[in-house]
This record gives sequence, C-alpha cells and structure tokens, in this order.
Amino acid sequence: MKKFDKERVLLAVAGPVIALVAAILLTSVVLVASGKNPFEPYRLMLEQAGYSDVQVLILNQGAMYYIAALAVAVGFRMNLFNIGVDGQYRLAAMMTAVVGANIALPSFLQIPLLLLVGVLTGAFWAGIAGVLKVTRGVSEVVATIMLNAIATSLIGYLTLSDVWGVQLGNNMTTGEMKKSGWVPGINLGADVGEIYGLVFLAIALGIAYWVVLNRTRFGFDLRATGESETAAAASGVDAKKMVLTAMLISGGVAGLSGLPLLLGDAHTYSLTFPTGLGFTGITIALLGRNNPVGIAFAALLIAFLDKASPALDYATPVAYEKEIATIMQGLIVFAVVISYEAVRQWGLRRQQKRVGAELAAAAVQNTKKEVAA
Repeated sequence: MKKFDKERVLLAVAGPVIALVAAILLTSVVLVASGKNPFEPYRLMLEQAGYSDVQVLILNQGAMYYIAALAVAVGFRMNLFNIGVDGQYRLAAMMTAVVGANIALPSFLQIPLLLLVGVLTGAFWAGIAGVLKVTRGVSEVVATIMLNAIATSLIGYLTLSDVWGVQLGNNMTTGEMKKSGWVPGINLGADVGEIYGLVFLAIALGIAYWVVLNRTRFGFDLRATGESETAAAASGVDAKKMVLTAMLISGGVAGLSGLPLLLGDAHTYSLTFPTGLGFTGITIALLGRNNPVGIAFAALLIAFLDKASPALDYATPVAYEKEIATIMQGLIVFAVVISYEAVRQWGLRRQQKRVGAELAAAAVQNTKKEVAA
C-alpha cells in the first residue's frame, strides 16, 4: 500500500475512533460525578451482547438505522442536510400500512408494491423540500424541519377513525396488513426471535449506494456538485437538477427505513410506531463518515447501545439509569464533529508538509542540474 493510501486510511479511521473514545471518557466523567462506578455499565452492556436474543434485536434495529443513515448520507454527499428523514420514514410507513391493509395481491406482487409505496411516499415528501430549494432558495434544513412537523399532524389526521384509522384498545392503528404483504424472516426459535427479512434489503442498499456513488457518472456528478456547484456547472452538470435528484433519492431511501419493522413484525402502523429514527440516522452517518461500511459499524454500535442499555435498570446491587446510553449517543455527536475537524486540520498540515518537502527536493535537484551545467 502506498504511503498516501495509508494516510487516507489513517484519516478515515482516526475520526470515529477518537469520537468513540472521547464519548466513553466523557460518559465516565458523568458517572463519576453522579457517584456511580464508571466501568460497571459498560461491562453490563457488553455482557448483554453475548445473548442470542439481544443479538437479533441489535441486528434488526441496526438494519433500520442503517437504511436511515444511508438516506442522510446521500444528502451529505451532495452537501445537503436532509433533517426530514424522520418525517419521511414515518409518513411512508403509515401509507405503506394503509395500502397493505386495503389491497390484497399475491405475495410476489404485494411486497414489491408495498416497497414501492414506501419509496414514492418518502421521495415525494423530501421532493417538496427539494423543489423549494431549487426554485425559491429555501434552506433544506428549515423546509425539512417544518415538513417533519406537518408529517406528524398529517399522520394524526389520516389515522382518525373516520379516515383510515382502526381502534385497537387504547391505540389507533391503520388495521392489520394482508398476510401476503408480510415479509418472512429467519426464525431462530421462540427464545431467540426472528431476523427481519428486509435486513437483506439494507445490505443491498449499502452495496447499491457504494456502486452508484463510486462507479457511475451520476455518482461522480453528485459528489462533484456537493464539492462545488460552480465547478460542476462549468463541466456541464445541472446543479439544480442534481439537488432535486439527491433529495428525491434521499427521501426514497428514507421511506424504506421503517419497513423492516412494519413488514417483518408490526404489520400495522400505530401511534406507538418508533420515532426519532431519522435523527439517529444523522448521528450514524456522521460517525460512519458517509461510507457504507463505516455506517454499518456505526449502526450496529448505536443499536447495541439501545438494546443493551435496558439491562442497566435491573443491575444489582446498584441499578444504573439506562439513559446513560442516550447520554453516550449525544456525546458521540459532539465528539464526532470535534474529532473530524481535528483530524482534518491534522491531515491538512501533513499534506502541506509533504508538498513543501517535495518542492524543496525539486528545488535542490534543479540547483544541482544548473551547477552541473
């Protein structure tokens, strides 16, 4: 491996490692300040990772986080901050559940239909922000934040009993989906649980993300526009078209985020459907540096913190608050931003020194040639 390649790998790995170590140290400081053992919570959570049922929960949750993070990463590569993934995924899950409860087709048609509904709904909702940005210059951050709030209200309206809602106990749902739309998973037994079938969709999306961005002209145009719209325009790329396309793709991927749970387990959308998935995806995309492999490790890490932390409530003789994991996730975000900037500055200084050394060496060679002449 060339020296340049080694430095690139070092820079790519250093940021996440520094961020994780810093988050652990800062969380330990919080524990010490509250009079708790700063090491015991980590031991308890790591112990949970050895149980098969917890591993299944981590894998299932990680798949959902991974898809959400890919949606965020598509925007990041275009220098767009799609903070509306949460609203896009919830609205897409709700519409998919409605279609699945009211349309019955054979499985080989029903499942693709439901996936398509999720993609189109998410793309449509993100596309609103994209259109506002390219036509009126509205910041995608502001637009998607507002669309998150609108999505919440719209879901509340559409799940009313006189629209598409079905009352089940104290919970309002969209009704149970037709069984032809259920995606079978890998059943590991009653004591372990079932791996969602759409975990494999998450893997396929990660591969497609890498191929499109790194091996296609479209991916090159997208990355070039994200780096500099003026430079991309000079090479013939329509920057506005790329912005809109990136928002549509980001929203479409976001629309798939909730489907592993919806089609693999819940089979209905209700007011208890998980929220915050999109915001967690931002953390994961940052930690994974928009790289599909890095995002996969980050998704599993955050899922591990989510699924292992409940054990802290039942620890003996001293119980720990499970919110410790939430504190760690929040600290990871701060640590990621700070560590990446520190690593970037370090990389720039190394590059400047290397270029300076090469120029000095070239000058010495030229001087020797002139003296010899």
